[in-house]
Amino acid sequence: MEVILTSVCSAIIILITVYYMLKAFKIAYKRNEISLQKFIVFSTSSIITGVIVASVLPFGYQKIYILFN
Repeated sequence: MEVILTSVCSAIIILITVYYMLKAFKIAYKRNEISLQKFIVFSTSSIITGVIVASVLPFGYQKIYILFN
């Protein structure tokens, strides 16, 4: 139960972080500070990294809880 709750809270934090990173990339693209290709690369890499981290977190938290119990 603790693992699920901790993972959900961490996933929400990661989701918020990725959302604001995408917002910052969009602002930078509109100001012509980054090109369209960089905008696409940065956006997809941040989304993929967020999904990977959020999906691996429950296993890491489970190992930590087992270690300290």
